[in-house]
Amino acid sequence: MTAGRIIAAGLVLLSAAALAGDRDERGPIIDVHLHAYGSDAFVQPSPNPVTGQVPELRSEAEHMQATLAAMHRYNIVRGYVSNDNSPLEVLRRWRAADPVRIVATPYFEGTPGSPLPAIAALRTEYAAGWLGAMGEIGAQYGGLSADDPKLAAYFALAEELNLPVGIHTGLAAAGTPYRCCPAFRVSLGNPRLLEEVLIRHPKLRLYLMHGGWPYLEDTKAIMNMYPQVYADLAVIDWIIPREEFHDYLRALLRAGLGQRLMFGSDQMLWPEAIGMAVEGIESASFLTPEQKRDIFYNNAARFLRLGEE
Repeated sequence: MTAGRIIAAGLVLLSAAALAGDRDERGPIIDVHLHAYGSDAFVQPSPNPVTGQVPELRSEAEHMQATLAAMHRYNIVRGYVSNDNSPLEVLRRWRAADPVRIVATPYFEGTPGSPLPAIAALRTEYAAGWLGAMGEIGAQYGGLSADDPKLAAYFALAEELNLPVGIHTGLAAAGTPYRCCPAFRVSLGNPRLLEEVLIRHPKLRLYLMHGGWPYLEDTKAIMNMYPQVYADLAVIDWIIPREEFHDYLRALLRAGLGQRLMFGSDQMLWPEAIGMAVEGIESASFLTPEQKRDIFYNNAARFLRLGEE
């Protein structure tokens, strides 16, 4: 081996050791909000809204491998992945690639591109044992309120099968009603709309995706009144201005909700968003190490009842 190769090999080993050290120091992470896509999503992929960089990924397989690599790098030991307007077969392939780490969970909106699935068919898939949760339910994109009768059977099924359910709350990309989803309305993202659902289904394990942002007061009200409701911090932990995110997170902590906040990345087409989301939590200097561990792992483990598996 030449001197140059020895040096190069040494640098690789040092980098690997440093990365392993970061993973050990950080501890395990549960990401409750990830997405899988078919290859058609990468024909003309949108740029990362923060960095402006267009993904170099050009296929479902490349996206999956890049996401799994990012999960390994940041010590994400469990990821809840939904199929975001792609066939369920995409989720089957992700789960097959890493059945220990990947939990498959169906996405639906009630839009032409993501219709509400037939309840009987959905029940069959759960009975087969390969789906582990429900959601993201993106009903807001289809112009549906959380308490719309069209969604009633899905919440009933989730309660019956004791499934954790993630529902989209808050906002979406700027201009959404002018592009993909003409029925999308900001008002439909208010967590307050879930109250009648929670009254009808007291055993439903539900989490507010995107933390209910920017509906702070209604998020605090719903979470304080209904202790079975948790929230993930997905997308707001990397896509909105950092100061705004930290102010929102601090307000939820002041309201006594620190043990019901869960880490999520919502990496979408950009696997690098996983690291950006992790940094969004780690850079919150007001969080104690214990609070960070709660957000990164403990709260989700409790909500998902991982110790009961």
